[in-house]
Amino acid sequence: MKDIKFIALFTLVLATLPFLTNSGVVLNFVVMALYASLLAQSWNILGGYSGQFSFGNAVFFGTGAYVQVIAQMHFGLNAWDALFFALSLSAIVGVFIGSVSFRYGLKGSYFALVTLAMAEIFRILSLSVGFTGGGVGLMLPLNNTFLGMQFINKSGYLWLILALVCSTLLITTYIKHSKLGAYMQAVRDNEDAAKALGINPFNVKLFSISISSVVMGAGGAIYVQLFQYIDPGIAYGPQSSVEALVAAIVGGVGTLWGPIIGATALLLMSELTRNLFGQIPGINMVIYGLVLVLIVLFAPSGLSGLGLSVRALFSRSFSSSRSKLIEDSPTHGGKG
Repeated sequence: MKDIKFIALFTLVLATLPFLTNSGVVLNFVVMALYASLLAQSWNILGGYSGQFSFGNAVFFGTGAYVQVIAQMHFGLNAWDALFFALSLSAIVGVFIGSVSFRYGLKGSYFALVTLAMAEIFRILSLSVGFTGGGVGLMLPLNNTFLGMQFINKSGYLWLILALVCSTLLITTYIKHSKLGAYMQAVRDNEDAAKALGINPFNVKLFSISISSVVMGAGGAIYVQLFQYIDPGIAYGPQSSVEALVAAIVGGVGTLWGPIIGATALLLMSELTRNLFGQIPGINMVIYGLVLVLIVLFAPSGLSGLGLSVRALFSRSFSSSRSKLIEDSPTHGGKG
């Protein structure tokens, strides 16, 4: 299958990168691009393939992050065992939100607002209880060992996140080519028609949100291992939700490589604006909004479909010019 070959090539190229360069700048950029891609892939599974737009994927991100650090600090688990519980709890939260929302037929803007509200509820709860560190947050102790999932150089993080991104690519490839994926896209395009064909929209959407929550929870867990700190604002704030949503839309909703393309492009743009404008507060959000508006207006298929959008634009322009020439020709009653 062509997609599998591209995934294998993508994995091979990035996995060998640490052997080709020891530049901290290059490796750090690739690590952060892969991390952002993981968040975008999470949103794309739920919003791109099932059509359930979420504004609060941070609820899964924060759950994964807090479970990861609490399992290590309060229960003495190693980071790999903690990761299992982080993914499991994120899935449970996803299934709970999906069950409540989809059971009562919430979709579209109503579902988006529910996810946003749930993220805010979890943020307030994490501020109120002691084991999350409250507003102070939690600092994960330094443990540069394999069991601690902390590495002296960036290559270890690169291989770890690359494994998660490629696993998600394989899951997305399965969704894209399987009967289940066809059900998800049918529900996305017309839920009533899908129901008439015998598809159970509730089960399909519940599967989508469970997979999406696991991937986003993995992003939260990796964030903690990378930066060794988490607080309610980082965990359940809008930053991770916006980053996931915008990267997926910019790259191309409902595509395999769109989230990776979008996340990489936005990170590159963020680095360039940081160098140009310095540390202006909120500049990245302004850039995200501007890029999103431009993509929606001029490339609705995202960067991954930019070639098709340009081709369609030239095709329409050529057809319009050709029609005008035919109308103006003497044989068609035009002025000769």
